[in-house]
Amino acid sequence: MAVVLGIESSCDETGAGVVSGGRLLGSALSSSMDEHARFGGVVPEIAARAHLHALAPCVRTAMAEADVRPSDLDAIAVTSGPGLSTALQTGVAAAKAYALAWNLPLYGVHHLAGHVAADSLEHGPLPGRSVALIVSGGHTSLLLLGDLARDPIVHLGDTRDDAAGEAFDKVARILGLGYPGGPAVDRAARDGSATAVRFPRAMLGAGFDFSFSGLKTAVARHVEAGGTRAPLADVAASFQEAVADVLTAKAVAACRAHGVDTLTIVGGVAANRRLRELAASRCAAAGLVLRVPPPRLCTDNGAMIATVGELLVDAGAPPAGLTLATDPSAPLTQAALAPTSR
Repeated sequence: MAVVLGIESSCDETGAGVVSGGRLLGSALSSSMDEHARFGGVVPEIAARAHLHALAPCVRTAMAEADVRPSDLDAIAVTSGPGLSTALQTGVAAAKAYALAWNLPLYGVHHLAGHVAADSLEHGPLPGRSVALIVSGGHTSLLLLGDLARDPIVHLGDTRDDAAGEAFDKVARILGLGYPGGPAVDRAARDGSATAVRFPRAMLGAGFDFSFSGLKTAVARHVEAGGTRAPLADVAASFQEAVADVLTAKAVAACRAHGVDTLTIVGGVAANRRLRELAASRCAAAGLVLRVPPPRLCTDNGAMIATVGELLVDAGAPPAGLTLATDPSAPLTQAALAPTSR
């Protein structure tokens, strides 16, 4: 069994993880979220600087927890896209340095494939065929999956504008709930009624693409028009219900349309309480197996990148090597991501 060190630095969280045999041996995570909160969003240069300070300590901590030395490692995997350009460059530069110093093969990993792979650390290997719903701050996609390390990843649908997590952040700002928006809206919604305000369900019957910009605008107009007709908690709960309704309805429909019996929901928004509840209910009614990783594996982390790295090693995929470059807007077509520097 390969022992792989994974490094993640695509946004505002610095992660390192050690994985072997599909098991997480050790991990460490450092977040710069508090430094971005006063700006209402992630500031790329602040994130990159935070990665620079946190990467080596995170790697040391993850390896110490795993009780491995450099000589025990078989490979290093690193997120090389998509993400913030300077943040990705910091992680890839560090991974190259470790690979060179320890004489180890280096694999570039697509960040979103990492989110999909993270669930296997909790529920075991993914089935030979499944549908994945990725919901995060920058991405909302429905994917048809085969073997994650070997097969192409097929997009069934993507967001046409705001991703689900982005909509949560913007609505939280409208409601004065702070940043990050996902957890803030979820907390506020606990005391509200999901049926208090009937917000639109955009594109609900139109294929598998998503659109959340109109929903965000509907919340803004409701508030501007004197939204005190409904308490803030009711607005938050009603907005959250609209997002969860569309996400789960399309995901279940995609499984049925493609004859798939397993749905995996991953990404930061997968930690949302209402999304998990509604997905569980609808999957049970449709006879589908639902896989959702625990919240600690939903957000960005190094373990998910190490997991993809192990899959690539086991599949005999060629390493990217020291010519690996970053691709901030990399499309998701396969788990391995190996752009080369010129």
